[in-house]
Amino acid sequence: MMMSPTKTMSIDDVAGRTGCILDEVEKAVIGKRDVLTRMMAAFLSSGGHILLEDYPGLAKTLIANSFATALGLDFKRIQFTPDLLPGDITGGFILDTRQNQFVLRKGPLFTNILLADEINRASPKTQSALLEAMQEYQVSLEGESLKLPFPFIVIATQNPIEYEGTFPLPEAQLDRFMIRLSVGYPCNEDEQQILARRAERKEDAVALQAVVNPEEFLAMRAAVEDVFVNPDIQNYIVQVTAKTRKHRQIELGASPRGSLALLKLARAWAAIHNRDYVIPDDVKTFMLPVLGHRILLDPNLWNRKNAVNEVIDGIAASVPVPVTSPAK
Repeated sequence: MMMSPTKTMSIDDVAGRTGCILDEVEKAVIGKRDVLTRMMAAFLSSGGHILLEDYPGLAKTLIANSFATALGLDFKRIQFTPDLLPGDITGGFILDTRQNQFVLRKGPLFTNILLADEINRASPKTQSALLEAMQEYQVSLEGESLKLPFPFIVIATQNPIEYEGTFPLPEAQLDRFMIRLSVGYPCNEDEQQILARRAERKEDAVALQAVVNPEEFLAMRAAVEDVFVNPDIQNYIVQVTAKTRKHRQIELGASPRGSLALLKLARAWAAIHNRDYVIPDDVKTFMLPVLGHRILLDPNLWNRKNAVNEVIDGIAASVPVPVTSPAK
């Protein structure tokens, strides 16, 4: 369900507020500015669902919760397990004996930012319950379509090293995640800073404040929609995506949803850096995070480390970069 913001915001305002939001999140998450900025670009893009694939203990849950607080949005978390049922996340109609009628009990899916923790541990049936929500922003219960709160953003996590008792996400669901990111381990200096801050505040929780409210966040999203994309850059995005469908080392290339994701994220990245136009480097920034999980490599490469990175880098190098002007 789309909503029009009641206030307008300039690109300069978007850049300024984004900096304040990231500063607030960094009070809890130290040394990951680049990852946080890329996530912010996804938040500012419609359909900006995020897949965080990394090892346990690297602050994936903390990042999601911190962003929800700084953006002034409602947040809920679901721990996915093999015995989780679709109704556990969507909710359903139950009999209220006092009123002698069925009433709706909404599940945790009815929120603004949903953390789907270890999503690959749930059965395919439960995973599929997210598909409609992520694409259509609604849930169907007993033949009735219920709209989800807007904005609705899914941040899903999965562990890349544990496969026992897991169900790999199908290509159809992977394609609905705009971007896949890894947090990575902190450097020694940042990890020491984590310890120092924890010792200073004498508790685990980090007190964060809302930097914007939902109305301002929607205004930021609306401003990003006005960022200019030169037709030559649009063609550049199409050429990159098309290369994934013809590459000899790729069995399955990226869908047009990948091209749209590159367009949206490039616009958001430009706005974050206080530009009302996109440059080729904005597109390059997101080639691997957008296309990496949307391609299926030749089986001969499955056991080769960093094969996806090498293939995407090769495609990026093979497509001529347009020389454009910011003039509209």
